[in-house]
Amino acid sequence: MIGILIPAHNEEDLLDECLSAAMRASKHGLLAGERVEVLVVLDSCTDRSAQIVGGYPVLSLNINARNVGEARAAGARILLERGARWISCSDADSRVADDWLVAQLGLGADAVCGTVTVEHWHESFDEAAQIRYHSHYRACDGHRHIHGANLGVSADAYRWAGGFKPLACNEDVQLVRQLELSGANIAWSHRPQVHTSARLDGRARGGFADYLRKTAQLE
Repeated sequence: MIGILIPAHNEEDLLDECLSAAMRASKHGLLAGERVEVLVVLDSCTDRSAQIVGGYPVLSLNINARNVGEARAAGARILLERGARWISCSDADSRVADDWLVAQLGLGADAVCGTVTVEHWHESFDEAAQIRYHSHYRACDGHRHIHGANLGVSADAYRWAGGFKPLACNEDVQLVRQLELSGANIAWSHRPQVHTSARLDGRARGGFADYLRKTAQLE
């Protein structure tokens, strides 16, 4: 079984598109009918996120941690208990490509760090700000970016690395660093495609939204 893990905190505006994309990826023909389970970890949600999740054939877990690292760790535990051999992580403000799972698994690695494509640039991002972003972002194989929105890891490698830690930010970076220390084979690839939002009101302080704010020189 393959698991898709999506943490969510008050994501009613973007969660529907996220889950629609995840469901399409889970049904890709090249998966040869292997079971794929999507798990949304609803962390301290006070909006309509739970109702949206309830409209899809996915698993859900409610926690009250307000901590993305704890949310990912809790979700990973459930997926592993249910027999997942591979866990693909994304975010609730992101849309994975139809062949996302196929691309990750096709690399034959212990873990995959993919890239993200920003869509619907915030009005604060003028042309100069977008140029600054693209000048620093390497959308190619061999990049060194780490995104929780586009991260995959085998069950064995995840266990070797000790799993996600309950960090309010950079839980994905911490896991990848532990994977490196454990000797895991990590593919830094542009093949698995994910589109993510350019919102500036991020759910995790110090996360991708804050990075975009700095790029736009808003602080």
